[in-house]
Amino acid sequence: MVDLKRVTPDKILWLDLEMTGLNPEKDRIVEVAAMVTDWQFKELETFESLIAHDAKEIEALINANPWYKKFPQHKTDFLKAATHGMAEIEVQKQLLELINRHFAPNMPALLAGNSIHCDRGFIKQWWPDVDARLHYRMLDVSAWKVVMIAKYNRQYQKKETHRAMSDVCESIAELQYYLESCSSTK
Repeated sequence: MVDLKRVTPDKILWLDLEMTGLNPEKDRIVEVAAMVTDWQFKELETFESLIAHDAKEIEALINANPWYKKFPQHKTDFLKAATHGMAEIEVQKQLLELINRHFAPNMPALLAGNSIHCDRGFIKQWWPDVDARLHYRMLDVSAWKVVMIAKYNRQYQKKETHRAMSDVCESIAELQYYLESCSSTK
């Protein structure tokens, strides 16, 4: 048995979900992007998909969320995804296959991203088989953001596109920025 407290994964599973809201018990995942990298942030493999749902359910959830008034294109994109996306069960299957290709059965995937605990809550709620393959530790770039702003007055300027793959790429770039900032403050 591997002692997970003493093992550092040699790869990172960067992930971002776009959801109809922030409540995992009622809101749904409408888009997912994942990227596996090494610790030099070299891209090893990616996966992304829109997720099909009942269009009326998604429209009701989106219409109840005032955030979509600020980003009307997302509302249009995610309503289109409801009918043109991949079946959620297939999305889970393909995401698990990606994890299994890069992380040994006895080595859970280290989940990384911005505010990744929120995404993890949705994974626990809707994709328990994926959750079972994830390490209990997570690499949350948002925690770095808090430290870098408070201690070093350094802040990464995000584009705020709120699409899954661009958010994954921004999370990686943001962590790289903070790591470079740390090395330049020595």
